Amino acid sequence: VKNRIHLDLVAVEGSRDEETDRVLALGATPVEDHRVPDGRGWLVMADPEGNEFCIVRTPEEQAATAD
Repeated sequence: VKNRIHLDLVAVEGSRDEETDRVLALGATPVEDHRVPDGRGWLVMADPEGNEFCIVRTPEEQAATAD
């Protein structure tokens, strides 16, 4: 059964990739990688119980690649 709620996480400190490393160390697993070479995108992760969530770029990361 899919999650009834979906969370998008944004790092309070550091970058999206640093937050990804942090949650991996806590036991999360990657589900889908939607990052693209120019820095846009997100990662779908699952916690140890299988609940999915995304890790998205911080506002600062988004501003750095805004057109």
